[in-house]
Amino acid sequence: MIIHEGYENLNIFNPVVTLGIFDGVHLGHKALIARLITTSKNVSGESVIITFYPHPQLVLSEKKTNLAFLTSLEEKISLLEKEGVDHLIIIPFDNVLRNKEACQFIEEVLVSKIGTKCLIAGFNHHFGRKGESDFETIRRCAESFEIVVEQVKALETDKGIVSSSLIREALLKGELEEANRLLGYDYFMNGTIVEGRQLGREIGYPTANIDSDYKNKLIPKDGVYAVELIIDGSKHKGMLSIGWNPTVNNDPGNRTIEVNIFDFEKDIYKSKICVVFRRRLRDEIKFKSITLLAEQLKLDKKMALRLLKE
Repeated sequence: MIIHEGYENLNIFNPVVTLGIFDGVHLGHKALIARLITTSKNVSGESVIITFYPHPQLVLSEKKTNLAFLTSLEEKISLLEKEGVDHLIIIPFDNVLRNKEACQFIEEVLVSKIGTKCLIAGFNHHFGRKGESDFETIRRCAESFEIVVEQVKALETDKGIVSSSLIREALLKGELEEANRLLGYDYFMNGTIVEGRQLGREIGYPTANIDSDYKNKLIPKDGVYAVELIIDGSKHKGMLSIGWNPTVNNDPGNRTIEVNIFDFEKDIYKSKICVVFRRRLRDEIKFKSITLLAEQLKLDKKMALRLLKE
């Protein structure tokens, strides 16, 4: 996959294009991308995905502090590369772009800059100023420039149409297995090991504290998870806690992500780590004593090992 930052000096043969945010690159996105690739091959062209950075909500929303997304730009690129797309064009989303009418964007970008021959649209594609243009508006404008337009149907499950918002909602509710099913892979987070209070070492379960590398990364619901960890290219098993550590912490404003890596004793302070969320074990609990906490951690580890083996 060739990555283009902006759309100047492109040289793409017979481009077949789709565009969107692609947060999470979930099963619905993959169905759209599969159709994009099939169509490009049928017309002997090249498949092109257009996405935007930063996430448009970070520009459009007045309240930015609580915005959380499934993937950073780097994670999104990594996932899209696996789909076999020929080109990824990353367009800066700013106040100039936000105010372009859909037909203006089609003419100035899709036609003049990219030379689009075919546009593959998702089931709910809206773009242009304030997202006011629906599919029919987009289709009429594109066809006036002799662009063939096709709309891909929504991918539906028993919980509704597969969407990034549905997956975000599942993760925040603690429905990890449902989120992973809709993603088509296990949710993951890239981060850095940072210094913690090392309280886990005192009860026989040393933990490494993790800071997400993406400040707007969606962190799943508080609780304990069975996880797979990738450190320096090696895979390890562990259990991870998200929350406030209520048994030993009196500061409710100090939410942490801590992982106990099984059979691991290396110093990995400041190392990069990828956390893959396999299964959710339980909610966060405030125990009456450290002894009871240690007994529960023993049970958590046993359960995590069994689930990760499965």
